[in-house]
Amino acid sequence: MNFNLADKVAVVTGAGGAICGEIAQAFAVAGVKTALWDISFAAAAKRTDEIISKKGKAIAVECDATDKASVALALDKTVSEYGTVDILVNGAGGSRKTTTTSQELSFFDIESEEMDSTMRLNYGSVVITSQAVGRIFAEKGSGVILNVSSIAGIRPLTRSVSYSDGKAATNSFTQWLAVHMAKEYSPSIRVNAIAPGFVLTEQNRFLLIDESSGEVTERGKDILRSVPAGRYGRPDELVGAALWLVSDLASFVTGAIIPVDGGFTASSGV
Repeated sequence: MNFNLADKVAVVTGAGGAICGEIAQAFAVAGVKTALWDISFAAAAKRTDEIISKKGKAIAVECDATDKASVALALDKTVSEYGTVDILVNGAGGSRKTTTTSQELSFFDIESEEMDSTMRLNYGSVVITSQAVGRIFAEKGSGVILNVSSIAGIRPLTRSVSYSDGKAATNSFTQWLAVHMAKEYSPSIRVNAIAPGFVLTEQNRFLLIDESSGEVTERGKDILRSVPAGRYGRPDELVGAALWLVSDLASFVTGAIIPVDGGFTASSGV
């Protein structure tokens, strides 16, 4: 299937990570000029080198997506290189132990500052980057924003309070911004989200797989019992939905939140 994305320009935040790195690489393979933004320049540069080795067009840009000045600088570098931006993928985010309940940390002892910080990472980063890049879209009357949310924003995860809150806010913002951009600027500006389920990455591997035995952990078993597909997802399994949503094949899709979760959000568990 031809997504007709050749020569488009995309910004992908959190592109040094597993999921957004795969998305950035898929974009480049499809002919998109891709700017990989990440707070870790080394991580973005590593993925960029992989893309260039496969004849894709990509640049690595250091960016803290929770900081307006950093986003402005990253956008300047990107526009200087590519001239404009057509696609924005907001993928920066993540969970933190300081806002995840456990035997060592009860809900009553979570610091409000830690909750604020996690919310800013998972929600504030989406707003800040959408403001910066969205201004370009408003000026030219076209563009696509794709937010990488989570099933935690649809069904809050039992232990991850602030992460779930941040992703729920991102889902709400996705729908709000879709309407706002279409009504106030142009119906050719679309805003959607994908909501990954339990995807096995290096970041969460030893939460879900025991490091010494290679067996699924008790936490992992609880998760798999709730996933009808009966397994964890892979980062590359997010690519199809991402390519579709940023392409003209989804030209009548805006304000949508698409779960890619092996059926997790469809299952009541009984």
